[in-house]
Amino acid sequence: MNETVTQASWIPLAILLTSLLPGLVIFGLREHQVRWRTTLNLAGAIIKVGLVIVLVPPVTSGLRLEYRQQLLPGVDLVLITDPLALLFVGLSTLLWLLTTIYAIGYLETSANRSRFFGFFSLCVTATVGIALSGNLVTFLLFFEVLTLVTYPLVAHRGTKAALRGARTYLAYTVTGGIVLLGGVAWLTAVAGPVEFRSRGAEEVIELAAADPGTAVGIFAVLIAGLAVKAALVPVHGWLPIAMVAPAPVSALLHAVAVVKAGVFGIIRVVHDVFGVHLASDLGVLTPLAVLAGVTIVYGSVRALAQDELKARLAYSTVSQVSYITLGATLLAVTATTGGIAHLVHQGLMKVSLFFCAGLFAEVLGLTRVSQLAGVGRRMPVASASFTVAALGMIGIPPMAGFVSKWYLGVGALEAGQPWVLGVLAASTLLNAAYFLPIIYVLWFKDPDEGAAWQGADTHQRHGVEAPLPLLVPALLTAVFAIAVGVLAGLGYSPLSLAELVAVRSYS
Repeated sequence: MNETVTQASWIPLAILLTSLLPGLVIFGLREHQVRWRTTLNLAGAIIKVGLVIVLVPPVTSGLRLEYRQQLLPGVDLVLITDPLALLFVGLSTLLWLLTTIYAIGYLETSANRSRFFGFFSLCVTATVGIALSGNLVTFLLFFEVLTLVTYPLVAHRGTKAALRGARTYLAYTVTGGIVLLGGVAWLTAVAGPVEFRSRGAEEVIELAAADPGTAVGIFAVLIAGLAVKAALVPVHGWLPIAMVAPAPVSALLHAVAVVKAGVFGIIRVVHDVFGVHLASDLGVLTPLAVLAGVTIVYGSVRALAQDELKARLAYSTVSQVSYITLGATLLAVTATTGGIAHLVHQGLMKVSLFFCAGLFAEVLGLTRVSQLAGVGRRMPVASASFTVAALGMIGIPPMAGFVSKWYLGVGALEAGQPWVLGVLAASTLLNAAYFLPIIYVLWFKDPDEGAAWQGADTHQRHGVEAPLPLLVPALLTAVFAIAVGVLAGLGYSPLSLAELVAVRSYS
C-alpha cells in the first residue's frame, strides 16, 4: 500500500465550481433560452467528468490533493481527494451528466425550467462538496446546503401533494441537520476542529482515551443526525413521501444526493473521525450494525405492499442503502469493501430503475405495478433496462448487486457476525418477492383489454419507443450496472477503490 502524500491543488475547487457557476447563471435565464440552459448544464457536467477522470491515477497511487481556505480563526474549509471521496464524487459526476440529459427531455414542456435546473446544479454542487469534504465543518456546511437546495426540487410541480412531500422532507432533514450541528459543535468544543484521517482523527482518539463516555455520546449524536438522510429506521418516513417529486429528482435523491450523503457521512464518522478500531472498542459498531440490519429487512417488507411503482422503489432504497451502513460497521476489510462498493453499485442500479419508472409514467401514463401488464412489448428497451437493474438489486450474478452481497456475506463471517447472513438471505428473498412480479407483469402478462397505454404513440417517432434523452440514460445505467459487476476485478473499478479505502482504514 502506497503512503498518502498530500499536495495543495485547485482541482477539488474546480470540480465544485463546474456545477456551482452554471447553476447561478441558469437562474438568470428566461424560460425560452433553452439552448443556453442546455449548453451550460451539459458543459459543466462534461467538464466535471473530465476533472474526475484526471484524478483517478494520482489518487489511486497515494496522492491526496487538497484545497484549503480559512473560514474562521482556527476553522478551515477543506476539500480533499482521497479514494473514498473519489468514489462518491465519481458516482455523483457520472450520474449528474446522465440525469441532466434525462431531465432535459423529461421537462421539455414543463414550466419554471430555469429555476429547476438552477437548484439541480446547486444540489449537485452540495453533493460534490460533501464528497470532497476534508473535515467535519466542511461536511456540515455542504450537508446543510443540500437540505435547502433540494427542497425546491421536491416541491417543483407546486401541487398540494408536492408541497406536502417537500414540507415533510424539510421537517425531517432540518431536524437531522440540527442534531448533526449539535454533534459537530460538541466534538469541536471538547477536541477542537476534526479533520478526516483514514484511521481516525488523533484528537478523537485522545478524547476517547480520556473520556470514553463523552466519545460514545458524541458518536451517537453524530449518527442520529446522519441517520435521517441515510433513511435508517425509524427516521426514514420522509423518503417515500418525497417520491411525489419529478422522476429526475427521485433518481437524484435515491442514487446520488440525499440518501448517499447520509450513508457517506456515516462512513466518514466511523472510519475517518473515530476510526473503526476505536469505534469497536467503544462498543458502538454492533448497535449500528443491528439497526442497519433491521432497516434492510423492514424496507424490503414494506416494499412488498406497494402497488405504486415509485413507492416500491423508495422502500427498496430504504433497504438497499443500509447495506452500506452495515458494511461500514462490520469489523472486516471484506465487509467494508462490499459496503463501500455498494455506494456506487446501488446508485447505478437505482437510478436506472427510477429512469424507467419515469419513462413508464411519461410515455404511457402508468405509475402502478398493476398497470404494467404487457408493457415490455410496447417499450422493450426501457423494460429490459428495468429488468437488468432489478435483477442486480436481487443479487443475480455477475451484476453489481451480487458483488456487494458476496463481499458483505464473506466479510460478516470474517468479522464473526454470522447473523448478517440471515439478514442478507432474507433481504434477497424479499427483493425477489417485490421485483420478480414486476418483471413478470412487464414481459409475460397480457395487457388488459382496453388498457390505457394501447395505441398511445404521442412520443413514438420512427420506431423509437420513447424520446432518446429519456431512453438512453436508462439503458446506459443498466449497462453500467452489469459492467461494474463483470469488471469488478479491474484496477480502477468501484470494488477496487472500495478495497483501497477499507485496507487503509484497517491497517
